[in-house]
Amino acid sequence: MKTLPKTFFKIISSLTVLLALNIRFICAFLFYTGCTAVLFPRGCAITEILCILLLLYIHIFPTLSTHKISSFRNKILEDGTALLQIFLTTTILETACCLTILALSLSGSPGAAPLSLITWIRYLLTVFLVELTLFWNGILRVYLTSVQLGIKWRIIGIACGCIPIVHIYVLCRIIHITDNEAQWENEKYLLNQVRAENQECRTKYPLLLVHGVFFRDFRFFNYWGRIPAELKKNGAILFYGSQQSAASVAECGQELAERIRQILAETGCGKVNIIAHSKGGLDSRYAISRCGIAPYVASLTTINTPHRGCIFADYLLQKIPDSICRSVAAKYNAALKKFGDSDPDFMEAVQDLTASSCMRLNELLPDDPQVYYQSAGTRMHRAAGGRFPLNMSYPLVKHFDGECDGLVSLDSMKWGSHFICPDVPGGRGISHGDMIDLNRENISGFDVREFYVGLVHNLKEMGL
Repeated sequence: MKTLPKTFFKIISSLTVLLALNIRFICAFLFYTGCTAVLFPRGCAITEILCILLLLYIHIFPTLSTHKISSFRNKILEDGTALLQIFLTTTILETACCLTILALSLSGSPGAAPLSLITWIRYLLTVFLVELTLFWNGILRVYLTSVQLGIKWRIIGIACGCIPIVHIYVLCRIIHITDNEAQWENEKYLLNQVRAENQECRTKYPLLLVHGVFFRDFRFFNYWGRIPAELKKNGAILFYGSQQSAASVAECGQELAERIRQILAETGCGKVNIIAHSKGGLDSRYAISRCGIAPYVASLTTINTPHRGCIFADYLLQKIPDSICRSVAAKYNAALKKFGDSDPDFMEAVQDLTASSCMRLNELLPDDPQVYYQSAGTRMHRAAGGRFPLNMSYPLVKHFDGECDGLVSLDSMKWGSHFICPDVPGGRGISHGDMIDLNRENISGFDVREFYVGLVHNLKEMGL
């Protein structure tokens, strides 16, 4: 039998809250019409107790269900969103009820005796406390569990909470974001349940994820966002490159070669499938072409990699004085050492990303026939389509390099026998950071986790 939609249960919950708040007036009305003796032979006390118990249940399980589809975190998020929806609905309807009861009590019509001040105070205090607990119960749940709200909407919610009318709009926006997030995660969970037995991402050789410049594979902050967990759910075996975040292509390539040899020695897997983002693609190509590991690499998939460099980087290095470059490099190197780099070199890393440097690299790094090469790349449609600092760099990079993802031009990303270019409708586009799920953002029209599942599944289908 098909289950009833959750919207139905939210409506029932809202009506239950309204009934609980107005039970005294309903009983009074029935008393004046002579129905109380029939419907409530023992008075309203039992009914009020039942309503209080129902209110408590709604605060814990607002959709009247204890069933969770995906994770416990998502269940809390879903229920928090439901509480906010119930709060918003009942606040509007209860305001109308208050005005109606006030009008009837002052109308002088038969059976509508004016309410005492004590009754009004008790009534309004009850309404206030119930709505207050509904709101805070809901907002705390979504603030503590939502990924998509980010810092932006959390701050906006706090800042606008006391501004009339504006706070209603902001609350509606928060509800919209968190409701979509909860549905998105539930659908993804159900999809993974359906295809769990297929092991969509169980490739013949394990995956090696290689990060880009100025980032590391940290234990508590995954460079690849939610992507690795999604791949593992679908059967993938993963390893990480763990090369330095800021060093020359040659040095990072040598580190990757050693990492691959280490993986082979530990697992006996024979080969690896490399998926590399940004500069990691150049590091991987160097490891394959110059460090003797081509026989141990089944495939290389580069993601938004500047294979032909960035003209914009050449321009900056020519225009910025050497003293400023050295000062910035020294600060970056000091910071990167604290994050695990043994011998970071900011300037070497940046210079290897210039168009002139990549032209020389491409002559030194021919593709190896033993390895399957493919690439993927994206573009932003406007500056506002990316988060800081990509929204700032986009106009400059586009001016010098053409269509880009905020850092790398689309033409520079193309490499190998197959190029994939996912896109989204509208003005947003897909940025350099979006392709590694950097901001953990659900993008309408593009599911980055599904993109990687499809990418790895294709490698599996090719026997790699």
